Amino acid sequence: MNVPQMFGENVFNDAVQKETLPKEVYKALRATIESGKQLDVSIAGTVAAAMKDWAVSKGATHYTHWFQPLTGLTAEKHDSFIEPEGDKVIMRLTGKSLIVGEPDASSFPSGGSRATFMARGYTAWDPTSPAFVKEGTLYIPTVFVSYTGETLDKKSPLLRSMNAIDKQAKRILSLFGITCKKVSTTVGPEQEYFLISEEMYEKRKDLRLCGRTLIGAPVSRGQELEDHYFGVLKPKIAEFMADLDKELWSYGIPSKTKHNEVAPAQHEMAPVFSTTNTAVDMNMLTMEIMRKVAKKHGLICLLHEKPFEGINGSGKHNNWSMSTDAGFNLLDPGASPEHNTLFKLILAAVVKAVDDYQGILRASVASAGNDHRLGANEAPPAIISIYLGDQLGALVDSIVKGEDYVPRKALEGSIGVPESPIFPKDATDRNRTSPFAFTGNKFEFRMLGSQANVSDPNIVLNTIVADAFEQFADELDGAKDIEAAANAITERELKAHYRIIFNLDGYGPEWEPEAMRRGLLNNKTTADAVPVCFEDKNIQVFVKQGVYTKAEAVARANIQLENYTKIINIEALTLLEMVKQDIIPAVSDYVADLCTNVAAKQAVNDSIPCNTERDIIMKLSEGNDKLSSLVVKLEDELGAIVMDEVIPASQAMAHGVIPIMEEMREIVDGMEKITSSEYWPYPTYFDLLYSVK
Repeated sequence: MNVPQMFGENVFNDAVQKETLPKEVYKALRATIESGKQLDVSIAGTVAAAMKDWAVSKGATHYTHWFQPLTGLTAEKHDSFIEPEGDKVIMRLTGKSLIVGEPDASSFPSGGSRATFMARGYTAWDPTSPAFVKEGTLYIPTVFVSYTGETLDKKSPLLRSMNAIDKQAKRILSLFGITCKKVSTTVGPEQEYFLISEEMYEKRKDLRLCGRTLIGAPVSRGQELEDHYFGVLKPKIAEFMADLDKELWSYGIPSKTKHNEVAPAQHEMAPVFSTTNTAVDMNMLTMEIMRKVAKKHGLICLLHEKPFEGINGSGKHNNWSMSTDAGFNLLDPGASPEHNTLFKLILAAVVKAVDDYQGILRASVASAGNDHRLGANEAPPAIISIYLGDQLGALVDSIVKGEDYVPRKALEGSIGVPESPIFPKDATDRNRTSPFAFTGNKFEFRMLGSQANVSDPNIVLNTIVADAFEQFADELDGAKDIEAAANAITERELKAHYRIIFNLDGYGPEWEPEAMRRGLLNNKTTADAVPVCFEDKNIQVFVKQGVYTKAEAVARANIQLENYTKIINIEALTLLEMVKQDIIPAVSDYVADLCTNVAAKQAVNDSIPCNTERDIIMKLSEGNDKLSSLVVKLEDELGAIVMDEVIPASQAMAHGVIPIMEEMREIVDGMEKITSSEYWPYPTYFDLLYSVK
């Protein structure tokens, strides 16, 4: 396999554009992509014709405007290239069809920002993200807006947020004599996932309907031996990963790393970073390709954050940075960060932004699935804090406390054996317990759930940092001594927001009370986290930076709570079905057979010991009775919820429904351990986690 040759072979990328477009058209398109200049619509017809010819040469017969509605997924409506010409047809893609499409918007969530009966919506081409051919169709990345102008997708506000940070970052850079065409945020979203047998998956109603197991006793061997992490790949998994890499590379997705993760059946893929909107598109496509490639191997790819209780769940680490078009990384501290006034100012802006808007940053990663993993051993707690490491931590301490800064330089490492090579040791370590950790020249936002659309947290990051930049630039404009003024701002803001910096163990029992003492938020559920988005301060930062209107900001919070409420409702109904239709009858059958065995023994000789059977009969019968009572309790709780009232409904789900479901699960899992496997109606955790060879 010639990887360089096949990389991006299905993408209408820069090389293809340069080859297929007239020189002036190519230059105009690249100016839009690279410098953010408004698209020259006069070139659209030429680009469309070239794009169609290239796509047809790759076997395409249709095209689709590929967009990201507020479902968190992707959407597509396919149209063929054919146009009648007499008794024949020709293949054509017009400039108008490239630039704008008209899908029905009525059935997509809008959060109350538009009436359902207003059906029309528009998709508009995003030329900064390349088109690609997949399964006989040309996919054109687009934004999605309503007939009345409200954005109905996740990409539109992402592009707006990128524009906001570009504008304000260039103001900061210009004050230090640095000019550039564009400042872009970049992201490298690592992707964790589980692979299980398709055969086992099909037998689990909860996995099929909810993406996670609602019941399931712990397997006797989980992750406690810590032997799965980076372990040897099983043959079937290795074959899947090889095919996945090949598929991803053909779409220009720079899949770099693959390995076993901590939990049994868990794995990870990490790409090279890309410009944020392109990285989002790539990640959405990656998740789709993962599922399809897995099916070809008789596997199911689970992207839920917590498909299995008692072992690690899956996240998506968001490696976020800022760079100019010339390659200058704004988050690179350089060899002497203590003398790097610009870097210190930018660092202070990020610290200020994260502290001021910790609530919406936490809310941006809130979901029903992610609630199960945040705060567990594999994920940071629900408290937002920043880890800077030894080097930058000492630098910030020196500024805040007025102490002398002692530089921490990279050291040479060795295992003490002459044959061993000398290796460089970083000046700081990574903190895996921190939700927002500095890692050399970027921040790693570790709170994202594995199935999340990474637009949401990056919209927030871009917006809040742009807002801090704007405040700093306004203050620095006209300053006679930029260095002195910048250092004064840095010192003031780091002192004001020092509480958000925490360089110790986020899993430690002392952190939660310490965070409370500092006044940091600790919203553990989506129902508690999202309502902060309705606060005026948190709405106005989006409005000020031109990312959302007030109506759009409120709509997105409503949709997030609606989605949470609907997911918990589906899970509760699924659990009720499983318990009533399968668990209680199966346990009853086993109890009945045990009773028959006891009666048979007693008929032969009433002195034959039956204590074991009697003990199991008693425990299972009591369990079934408790389950039956909880079924009624859960049904009553669900029946009292008014789904349209999103805040009360989400609170009821989080603090009423979920505790009952957890109580039911505890009983079911206990009964599974003492029920004969012949009677148990579902594949066990052992079947699910260890059936792939």
